[in-house]
Amino acid sequence: MAPMAPARDSSTTDSSTTLDRDEVARFAKLADDWWDMKGPFAPLHQINPTRLTYIRDQLCAHFGRDPKAPPSLTGLTVLDIGCGGGLVAEPLARLGADVTGIDPAQETIEAAKTHAQGAGLSIAYRAATAEELADEGKQFDAVLLLEVVEHVPDVPAFLKRLAPLVKPGGVMILSTLNRTLKAYALAIVGAEFILRWMPVGTHQWDRFVRPEELKAALAGAGLTQTGTKGMVYNPLTDVWSLSGDTDVNYFAAATKG
Repeated sequence: MAPMAPARDSSTTDSSTTLDRDEVARFAKLADDWWDMKGPFAPLHQINPTRLTYIRDQLCAHFGRDPKAPPSLTGLTVLDIGCGGGLVAEPLARLGADVTGIDPAQETIEAAKTHAQGAGLSIAYRAATAEELADEGKQFDAVLLLEVVEHVPDVPAFLKRLAPLVKPGGVMILSTLNRTLKAYALAIVGAEFILRWMPVGTHQWDRFVRPEELKAALAGAGLTQTGTKGMVYNPLTDVWSLSGDTDVNYFAAATKG
């Protein structure tokens, strides 16, 4: 078994935000690869149908929409934090949502803008941190944190800063990795070192978040978790699907009263 990645030194963290600048730089270097389905973000392309199904169904259930009646998200404002190249922002825009996508790396945002323009989609992309939008008083019907919280140094502080971005009556949807030995074996040893699905060092096991920890952090931010759902991979069919098994990958939804 490969050694666990050490916790980052506090000097790499921007004291004005909850960002780890080393993490930002790591992904900025890969900005041109977001839409390469066989590149370093291939795993995200593979899980995208599953996570989009979860997001669509959660938003439709919460806001009383019919998921089978496209465009089912028309009129909803959605903020995609850590949007990357737009893998989630673009499909949500096609479902009618008014999408804002932010990422701290300018290189990533430029790649997202270029791809959206080529697809004829209107998405408000911006190189910014979530804290900047919160300080500006921005609010959205839905705030997405997909594969984000396992890359920040202080999850409770991060969620407290971001909670004001959710409108009263709105929803936050998250996806992350559980801090279990199974997750370490599959998401780090298997995915990074053996299968090479993603670059070595993409994840740090000590930053994975257990469901009960996430629930407590959400509550501390004034958000009420409404449920969790696992996402599992079947190596025989090469397919990801939603599941009751939250041992490795899982989603969570929370509402703001």
